[in-house]
Amino acid sequence: MAASQVSIIGLGDDGLDGAPENARRLILDANLLVGAERVMALIPQTAAKRVTLGADMEAAAAEIEAAAGPVAVVVTGDPLFYGRARYFFERLGRERCDIVPHVSSMQLAFARVKESWDEAYLTDLANHPLDSVIDRIRTAQKAGLFTTEDCGPAAVAKALLDRRIDYFTAYVCENLGARNECVTRGTLAEIAGQQFGPLNVMILIRSSEAPDSPRDPAIRSLFGNPDELFVQSKPNDGLLTRAEVRSVALAQLGLSSHSVIWDVGAGSGSVSVEAAQLAPGGRVFAIEQDGDEAELIRENAERFGVANVTPVVGRAPECWDELPDPDAVFIEGSGREVSRLADLAFARLRTHGRLVASVRSIEGVHEVRQALKSKAAELNVLMLNLARGADQLDRLRFDALNPAFLVSASKA
Repeated sequence: MAASQVSIIGLGDDGLDGAPENARRLILDANLLVGAERVMALIPQTAAKRVTLGADMEAAAAEIEAAAGPVAVVVTGDPLFYGRARYFFERLGRERCDIVPHVSSMQLAFARVKESWDEAYLTDLANHPLDSVIDRIRTAQKAGLFTTEDCGPAAVAKALLDRRIDYFTAYVCENLGARNECVTRGTLAEIAGQQFGPLNVMILIRSSEAPDSPRDPAIRSLFGNPDELFVQSKPNDGLLTRAEVRSVALAQLGLSSHSVIWDVGAGSGSVSVEAAQLAPGGRVFAIEQDGDEAELIRENAERFGVANVTPVVGRAPECWDELPDPDAVFIEGSGREVSRLADLAFARLRTHGRLVASVRSIEGVHEVRQALKSKAAELNVLMLNLARGADQLDRLRFDALNPAFLVSASKA
């Protein structure tokens, strides 16, 4: 039996009333209709079997595979714009699928607020949790968000305000294209206090006078910030990974925007915080056995405005058991314990992952190198000799810092 042809059809909130004739015919003539419950409610009853499209996409695909005659998969807007078409292309084959798009609700929303969207940051909160995209929103000139029932406009506004991001004008566009269409404009504080229906798109337009980094002006870069910007416990003052060493170590880790990172022996979290800034869509696990230091990690993460740092209080390696395998590991310490932890952490690294160990002695370098050299695809050792310039009367002098040793290894 020949496989049924599948039409993936976009509708607006006005249902068949706003659909072109070819889309209406494909829907009304289908033997099988597949769609989310709220979309199916827009279509009058026909003789077709109906399958509700929910979280279990595979079940819907199996029904389509078994169908006899034409199939219509009905979605909202453009099926290729954050839509379901990509899944069905891969599952059923592109040759079986035809696309009949409707104007995307995102396009309609930008049209309603009379703003262009060619350079806007666009995302769907059903697929990307808000915490993972806040930094992208923070630096955007414009943003368009498909919200969800669990993370609606009020929740988005509150989350942004909690991060001191208050410089957007917000528009909530509900029921676009339908008779009860509504567009609400307000500040984030005003939007945070209102309730909205589930069918909405949220548009954020940045104030022309807002700075790019609405944080403490002393926090001037993604990495290598001055040591004094990090809160430290006084007895441990000076044990922070120095800015210059931190910069080189982060470069050696080779982070991507979505890396999973372990910072073992995180202390007050300077490496964790700057790794989180370099990997805004990733996760950083700051592993520290001292509970007081873990509180400082949280304080520094809040100070720098990063939400993707998770303090893990416990002794390594026992506390690693529940953590996801990392793309990058940073370890700092001295003695044989560092080489042992480096060996165990390297075993957990994902393929092509990188480990960097900051050790405090030549003996420590030798031990870490011996632990990794037979396993690593690439192994490098750096000794960093640094001196910081300082004014003394009318002359410049340099104060030498203790040498720093970095051992970096990559996994084949």
